[in-house]
Amino acid sequence: MKFLADMGISPKTVRFLQSLGHDAAHLHDEGLDRLPDSVILQKARDEQRVLLTHDLDFGELIAASKERMPSAIIFRLRNMHPTQVNHYLHQVLSRHQSVLAQGAVLSVSEGQIRIRTWPSGETDRAAVPEGT
Repeated sequence: MKFLADMGISPKTVRFLQSLGHDAAHLHDEGLDRLPDSVILQKARDEQRVLLTHDLDFGELIAASKERMPSAIIFRLRNMHPTQVNHYLHQVLSRHQSVLAQGAVLSVSEGQIRIRTWPSGETDRAAVPEGT
């Protein structure tokens, strides 16, 4: 899979994804630290990347666009340390990669992953990752 990390996501998470064989990029590494959210969303869509963020605005922007892609993983963790983020990201990828490929917004918090599929937004599931 291909990923684009927003500024609130550590470059260590990008390296973690790369170590798993994924194509992952960070906005900072591309010199795009100050892009508006709408442009970040379009970049993820154009490059067919899953957006990694902790900015709740992206879920609303995707819903308002009424487009299936891009998918986004929104981390709502109290502890955004890369080891925590990577732990939950690994759980998401091991269970929900096919949903991300089809178009979804996943909201990840301690003990829960909420999944919203697009374009309808009607499917709303919750799952508790193992080992949390």
